[in-house]
Formats: sequence, structure tokens, C-alpha cells
Amino acid sequence: MADLLRHPTGTRGKVHDITPASAGWGYVGFTLYRLAAGEVAAEATGDREVILVLVEGKAGVQAAGQDWGEMGDRMDVFEKTPPHCLYVPNGSDWRAVATTPCTLAVCSAPGKGGHQAQRLGPEGITLTPRGKGTNTRHVNNIAMEGREVADSLLVTEVFTPAGHWSSYPSHRHDEDDFPRMTYLEETYYHRLNPDQGFGIQRVYTEDGTLDETMAVKSHDVVLVPKGHHPCGAPYGYEMYYLNVMAGPIRKWRFQNDPDHDWIAKRDA
Repeated sequence: MADLLRHPTGTRGKVHDITPASAGWGYVGFTLYRLAAGEVAAEATGDREVILVLVEGKAGVQAAGQDWGEMGDRMDVFEKTPPHCLYVPNGSDWRAVATTPCTLAVCSAPGKGGHQAQRLGPEGITLTPRGKGTNTRHVNNIAMEGREVADSLLVTEVFTPAGHWSSYPSHRHDEDDFPRMTYLEETYYHRLNPDQGFGIQRVYTEDGTLDETMAVKSHDVVLVPKGHHPCGAPYGYEMYYLNVMAGPIRKWRFQNDPDHDWIAKRDA
């Protein structure tokens, strides 16, 4: 079985530390801190750029030689308000001191020194519906292609209503063949509401050499090295996920699974 499902290592402190080396790929990193008020998270970016996402709670943040003050407003991720986010370039450091219980995501990818430290939200982020029927979900685009705010990183968060599907119709972005498709590694950080719930995510290739279906719970992370990667929220449980993508070029181009592409054509 492929090692695609990563459970948190605890409930406090650094509970995920996914690096390119530990994931077995070349670009995406994802770290998650769960902090109590007064606790500190701090890192140097090295040769990587970082986007800090205050998933929930508040923290005083210093980064790239600046004091950004207290960041965060959303005390529960399922409030669905735009998150407070900060871009930190490579060759910098950052420090966050939680002022309330705080969940802090650290999204990383190779940096090229092309952008300065800057706030990425909540300004400039608007919750936007996508899809139709039980394929409807709601998206906060933090740093997707339309925002020239990073060298490599693409970051977004998605709210999927109970009983709905997401990242669907099944699609893949695992070939470096722009403009037809781009190679993008991807992580999914999941949350469920109510918290005891679960969701389903499948990661598979068309030739069947990779085909894993996983039950995900709150704070689990799924790695998508290649292939299609739909997920579903059971009746009664709303699903959130934070996506981090990166690859050779900062473009998001994908192809639907031919077996299910008729759904996208019908709904176009």
C-alpha cells in the first residue's frame, strides 16, 4: 500500500512535518502546528518559500524582519470566513506566538527570491461556489495562479457540504506538458464538522498501478503524488481541506478522467 495517508503525531505542537524527502517527491512541504495560547512556532525558510495560513485562532507573527502584529480572526475553520495568511520568501525566518488556541499551517515549496513578504488574506480572498448539485463546494483561493504572489506555491481551501463530492469529476495534474497539463504535487489537510466525522478520498491512476481509497478524519493529511484524487463528505458531516500544490511551473492545468469527463461536459 502506498503511504499516502498521514495521521497527526499528537494534538499539540508540531503535529505534521511533511517534507519532500519524507513524501518521496521534489516540491511540496506541509507542516501543521496546533498551539495553546502562549506557545511558539518558529522556523527558517532556507531555500524554500512559505505561506502561513491561520486555519483558526490568532497569533502574533514576525517574519522577514517585520512585525506583522496579531493575525487571525476565524476562531473555527467552519465559520468559512477568509483566512489570515502571510507569504514569507526563501532566505527568511518567521515566528508565531499564539494569542489564543491556534492552528497554523505552513505551506512550502522551492523559492526563487521573486517576491517580498506580504499579507495574502483576508483581503483579496472571497468565498466562491464551484460545481453544481451535489458537486457544489465553496472555495477560498489563497494563492492560486490568478494571484502573482509566490514563486512556486499554489494554495487554496475548500468547504464541501455534507453529502457532496469535491475535487470531482476526477482529475489529475501529473505530467510536465504545459499547456495541456502541469506536474503538480499536492497535499490535502482535512477537517470534518462535527469533528468526530470522516470523509473519503481516493487516489488512483488510469492504469490501476495506484489505487488507494482512504477514510480521512480531522487533521489527517493525504499526499497526491500522481493520479486522480476525488473526495466525498458523508451525509451529516461537512468537509474542509487545505490544498498545497507546487511543481516545475506555477500553473494549474489538469485533465479529467476520461471515464468521468462527461460530467464536466454536461455541467459546462
